[in-house]
Amino acid sequence: MKYIPFSKPDFSHLEEQACLEVIRSGWLTAGPKTALFEKKFGEYIDVKHALAVNSATSALHLGLKSLGIKSGDYVLTTTYTFTATADAIRYVDANPIFVDIDPKTLCLDPEKIEDKIQILKKRRELNKLKAIIPVHFGGHSCPMDEICEIARKYNLKIEEDAAHAFPTKYKGRFIGSIGDVTCFSFYSTKPITTGEGGMLCTDSDEIAEKVRITRLHGISKDSWKRFINFDRGWEYDVVNLGYKYNFTDIGAAIGLIQLKKAEKMRKAREKISQNYFNNFSDIPGLILPYPACSFKEHSWHLFVIQIDGKRTPSGINRNQMIRILKKANIGFGIHYKPLHKMTYYRQIYSFKSDEFQVAEKIFNRCLSIPIYSALRESEQSYIIETIRKALLSDKKN
Repeated sequence: MKYIPFSKPDFSHLEEQACLEVIRSGWLTAGPKTALFEKKFGEYIDVKHALAVNSATSALHLGLKSLGIKSGDYVLTTTYTFTATADAIRYVDANPIFVDIDPKTLCLDPEKIEDKIQILKKRRELNKLKAIIPVHFGGHSCPMDEICEIARKYNLKIEEDAAHAFPTKYKGRFIGSIGDVTCFSFYSTKPITTGEGGMLCTDSDEIAEKVRITRLHGISKDSWKRFINFDRGWEYDVVNLGYKYNFTDIGAAIGLIQLKKAEKMRKAREKISQNYFNNFSDIPGLILPYPACSFKEHSWHLFVIQIDGKRTPSGINRNQMIRILKKANIGFGIHYKPLHKMTYYRQIYSFKSDEFQVAEKIFNRCLSIPIYSALRESEQSYIIETIRKALLSDKKN
C-alpha cells in the first residue's frame, strides 16, 4: 500500500483558483479577502467579531493580553494539550496551573478544576488566578456549562482553545461564542486549513478593538485601508505595543473555500469515525473514543485509540503498534505527551506525575490514526485490517 499520511488537506481546483485570483489582484497580505473571511467565519458560528491572525498560538497570546492577564497571574488549563496552549500563558509572563482530564472525553475535568482551586485557596494564592483555558480535545467540546459556572463563581475569564473544534457544537451552539475569547487554528492538519493561520472570536467590542490594533504593530489603521482609501488620509499612529500577527489574503482566499466545505468535510470524518467504531468495537484491550456529545456535534478532528497491551489477544501494546503502522506505511500521531512531562515546564514548576494520573495513563497507551475527509475507503479498510490483524493475532509481532 502507498503511504497513507496521518493528515492530508482536502483541496480542489477551487482553492487553486482562489489563490490565483488573489495573486493577480496584486494585494497579497491582509486586505479585502481577509475582511471577507472574518465576516463569513463570524456569521458561520454566530459571533460578533472574528479576527484573523497568523496562528492559533498568536490568537491565544492576543486573547490573554486583551483579557488583562499579566505577569504573575495564574491561568488554569489542561496538561493534555499541545504546548502552544501553555506557551501563550508564558508569553504574558503568567503561570499555567495544569489540571488533569476526564478519562473518557480527554477534556478538562470540572471536578479537578475545583480541586485545584481549593488547593490554591489553601495556599492563599486564589487571588492570583485570573482565567481558565478549556481545550476542546480532538473536536469534542469541553463541559462548558460547568466550566462557565466555575468561572462565574471565582470571577475568572474564559479563553477557549478551539484549535481542534471547528465546526464543533456544544448543546446545539457552535463553539466560538461561549467564552470571553475563543481561538481557532487553520494549520495544515486542522478541520479546515489555510496552511497556517488562526482566528480569534469574541462578542466583546472592547476585546475586538484591542486585538485588531495589537495584531499589527499597534497601528491605528489596517494597512490596506491606508493604501487604498486615500480620501481618508495616509497618516496613521502607533497607539500601543503590537506584534506582527496579521493574516494574508492568500490564506483568506483558501479559507473562504474551506469554510463553504466545512460541514461536508466534517460529515466525511464522522462517517470514517463510524466505520472505525463498527470495525474496532469488538477488540479486547482496544479503547475507542467516548463522545459524550452526539456524533453530529463533534468535529472528529482526531480519532484517538488507546491500546491496553495486557488485554489485547496478541499482547501488542502502543509502542509495538507504532512499529507495525510504520512498517505498513500508515501515518499516525501521539496526542499528547502531557505538558507536565515536558522539560521546560517540569524544570520551572516541578510538577509531579501523581497529580495527573489520568493524563499519564492515557499518554502511555494513546495513538491517533488517520481521519480526514480525503481518506479513501480502500485506505480506511487497509488501516482497519492492519490494526485488527495486529491486535487479534495469537502471537506478538
